[in-house]
Formats: sequence, structure tokens, C-alpha cells
Amino acid sequence: MLRRFVEADVDHLFSLHNDPDVMQFLNGGKRTSRGEIEREYREHFAGDGYWAATEKAAGDFLGWFGFHPAGNRGAGEFELGYRLRSSAWGQGYATEGSRALIHKGFTEMGARRVFAETMAVNLASRRVMEKAGLICVRTFHEDWSDPIGGAEYGEVEYALTKVAWEQREAEGRPWTPARTGTASSPD
Repeated sequence: MLRRFVEADVDHLFSLHNDPDVMQFLNGGKRTSRGEIEREYREHFAGDGYWAATEKAAGDFLGWFGFHPAGNRGAGEFELGYRLRSSAWGQGYATEGSRALIHKGFTEMGARRVFAETMAVNLASRRVMEKAGLICVRTFHEDWSDPIGGAEYGEVEYALTKVAWEQREAEGRPWTPARTGTASSPD
């Protein structure tokens, strides 16, 4: 279930963002200070575009999803992101939440294109993007001041247009595109 963040979620975010497995492809698994988490909460999570993911039955915090206009991309471009506790991997939460936000974006929020990015070596996240219906559209390289392992292989962007999503929905085609040889995901 996706819900708005509340102040009590700062503790959950602190735990999530200090799990080295979760942060491996984001900062190399380095610890994040409580102050940094509190700043991120105020600047991002307390506003629009971010949702806490919770387990339906017990309400346990699983992680978060981000879905918001990408200001540097132009009107109708929305960026999808997610970060889930490693204990929630392999249970379908990342795909389910991503699909729900893609649907909401195309039907309620005026999205014309949804995209997500990750490191090229993050095969698990790439597979979630594929299962959510996004297609790999490019590989690119960033100039990182403190690169982490795998950065030399670049980043990838996956995307889905509203037209392609509507066509897939109208035809009743499955969400998952043809397998591209990626490893299994945390979803």
C-alpha cells in the first residue's frame, strides 16, 4: 500500500538508507547521517511526489516510491524511483508499486512519458523496470566525483510513453516485455 509520509517515518528512512545492500548501487553502501535523512525528509518526502510503501496486512514500512515531474525534462515527463528494504525484495512490491504509479501518472497526473534510471550493473532494478513495462532506451555515462564500483559501465534509462502504455492496455498485452537476459530482481 502506498501512503503519504509522516514525521514518524524518519526513523524508517534512517534504517532504510543505512542498509548497505539497499544502498550498494546508490552510494556504495556508505552510511547516511541522521541529519542528512532529516534534511531529505523535509525537502522531499514530506511533500508531493513521494509515498511510503507499507505491507497491506500488518502496515510494516517497506520503503518508498517517488513519482514526480522531471523539471529538467519538459512538460509531461515523470520520473519513477523506488527504494525498498532488502527484506521486501522478491515479493513483487517494487513492480506493483511502480505499475500503480505509472497508471496514476497516465490516467490522473498528465504524464506523457515515464522514465527511470539506474546503474547499468544494477540488474535487479533493471528487471523491476522491465516488469513494470518500461523499455531500455539508452545507456549514458556520468562524471561522478566519487564513483562507486560499476560506475565505469554507465547508467541506463528505461521509459514508457503514454501512447505505448495505452496501446498495451487496449490490446490486453502482458506488462513484461520480452526477456533481455537480466538477472532476477529484488521484486
